[in-house]
This record gives sequence, C-alpha cells and structure tokens, in this order.
Amino acid sequence: MKKICVVTGSRAEYGLLRPLIQKIEKDRDLSLQLIATGMHLANTFGLTYKEIEQDGYTLDAKIEMNLNSDTSVGICKSMGLGMMGFCEAYARLAPDMVVLLGDRYEIFTAASAAMISRLPIAHIHGGEITEGAYDDSMRHCVTKMSYLHFTSTESYRKRVIQLGETPERVYNVGALGVENIKKMEFLSQKALEEHLDFSLNGPIALVTFHPVTLEINSAQVQFQNILRALDHFKALKVVFTKANSDTDHSIINQMIDTYAAQNKKRAVAFTSLGVLKYLSLMKYSAVIIGNSSSGIIEAPSLKVPTVNIGDRQKGRVQARSIIHCDHSEEGIRDTIQKVLHAEVDVKAFLNPYEKEGTSTQIITLIKEVLSESINLKKCFYDLG
Repeated sequence: MKKICVVTGSRAEYGLLRPLIQKIEKDRDLSLQLIATGMHLANTFGLTYKEIEQDGYTLDAKIEMNLNSDTSVGICKSMGLGMMGFCEAYARLAPDMVVLLGDRYEIFTAASAAMISRLPIAHIHGGEITEGAYDDSMRHCVTKMSYLHFTSTESYRKRVIQLGETPERVYNVGALGVENIKKMEFLSQKALEEHLDFSLNGPIALVTFHPVTLEINSAQVQFQNILRALDHFKALKVVFTKANSDTDHSIINQMIDTYAAQNKKRAVAFTSLGVLKYLSLMKYSAVIIGNSSSGIIEAPSLKVPTVNIGDRQKGRVQARSIIHCDHSEEGIRDTIQKVLHAEVDVKAFLNPYEKEGTSTQIITLIKEVLSESINLKKCFYDLG
C-alpha cells in the first residue's frame, strides 16, 4: 500500500483538495497521510484545522509556522520554521508521494523540504500566471521541484512543459474547485442565512481581497477604494471573507471589521466560512468582488459574474464573465454598476477550468506512476 501525503495550509486550499482526499482515503491501494500547516493552525485565521478533523480526518502532523507577523521578515522566519517542521514530519511519515496544490509560501516550504528529503511531489495547479503576487514565482519553483504535474487547462500544461518538464508527466485534468461545485448539495438560502446569522434579502456581493504582494504599501489605499465604491450600492448585502496570511493582511482585515461594525444591517465579515457555506453563498450572489482566484476559477460554473480588481490575478485564463478594473474608487464603482445591470449572456460563463472526473484522473495517474520505478534525477525537456 502506497502512502500519499497531502499538505494543506489554508481554508481555501483544503476546500479544493477535499474530493481528492476523500478518494485517497477510500482507495484500497493507497494510505492517506494528512498534514495541516500555515493558516489552519493560527488563531487569527480561525484554527481551521478543526474543520478538517470535524470532517472525520486524522491529522498525521501539524506544522507550526507562527503567523503572528505579516511583515516580510516575519513571513521569511515563518518559512524557516516550517522547513524544520516539514523535514521532521517527512522523516517520520516516510510517504511515497507528497501532494501539493497551488503557490503559497507554505506550499513552497513544504515542497522544498520534500525535495531535500528525496520525496516525489505531485503538484496541482502548476503553470498558471498571477503577475501581481510573489505566488507566481513560488508556483514555478514548485513546478521545478515536482515530479508529476496536474494542470487545470491545456495552456497551463504547455507552460509547465515550457518550464522544462517532461510532457509524459504533465496532465491537463481541469480544476478540483469546479468538480466540487458539480457534486455539491448546496445549502438553501434560508439555511445559509441561519448559519451566517445574517439576512440575505437583497442582491448579495461576496467580497474577498488579498494583498497584492509585489506592490509596496498598497493594501490600505486599494481596499479603502473598494469600501468607498461599495458605499454607492446601499441595496447590496455585502459579505466579506477575510484576507489570507500574505504581507499586510492585518490592515485589510482590520478595515473589514470596522466597516462591518459600522454597517451592521448590510455588511458582515467572516474569517472562514468553510467550502459548503462559501460556495452556497457564491451561488446566491449577484456579484463576486475582489481579487480571489475563486472568482475566476469557480464563479463561472455557478453563473455568477466577477469584478476582478487590480493585478493580483493578472495573466490567468478566464471566462468572459470576469470583468477587470483598476483599483481606483471610480473604476471599481463603475464596473460593479456595469455588472449588476448587464444582460445575462450564458456563453460568457463557459468555464475553461471545467473538466470531467478531475480527482479520479489524479488518483489514477498517481497510482500508475507509483507502480513504476521513480527516478528523481529529472532531465530538462527542451522545446523544439
């Protein structure tokens, strides 16, 4: 029986990985190992490792990264602490393969320790572009440390190959988040209101805005413009999900708390909603606002338009239902107005990330690779 170690560092990432985790656990030929790190273990972000345990999973390791500081120095120190924890966990668990999703610094840290530990890595969502964040470089670094690649579109598959990865180990399987949507039994709007303890009687704006990490001291100004733009739409019920643990996240989260406290009848904020409540809320929303990847990857499959602000997600493949704007108050306000009053075009929601059987394909291919001898001495694949 092969041991598959899945690492998760955030609420959003765990939500995406859940169908894959479920299939690994049920597979007779595989043994699931689960490691929680990063935001999952931080009070500030809701101790979301408890949600994993509530789903019935045992965590084989909890890797503390101490996210009390959101400065560049603090995050670098957190990565160093994580490296020490991961190398010890890998030595104890001795997995046959490590499964990582995405591009965050927690995942970069997990990948670095796995590479040094001579463990093959299966990487999900490689080849993507997010030009406004340092995640972009980390994602490509994780690609180069990985043995097996599962991309979400064909263009991303080609980019991973362009980075020198052997085509025979790079697969376009679609996005796990879209598979989640296709199989989920959503909460009714009434049940969702009860869970949130907040009335949703009106058009809903789901707002998530993360720091643009390659811009200096931009978080406060940009998010203030979003709040000012929202003030022009008094009929909107605004539900904020708080920023992740990137540099300067605390500024945004403090502003969210202040705004929600000052607008209790029309705004509410949550540190973590969990995948069911989050996607149910997205389903009933009139518009997604901010710079979260979920507005680009998942929202089109729920036929919900997205106002994508600024450069954080610049470069991603996307449906026509994603409308971009700069981070000025006027630009955000006018784009929200345009989206709320636009005629529905069904073809605009055709989702390039949608593919059948994503998690099943990943499991099948991992098992095929593990049935053969793995040579971690990778050759660089040259185009042409």
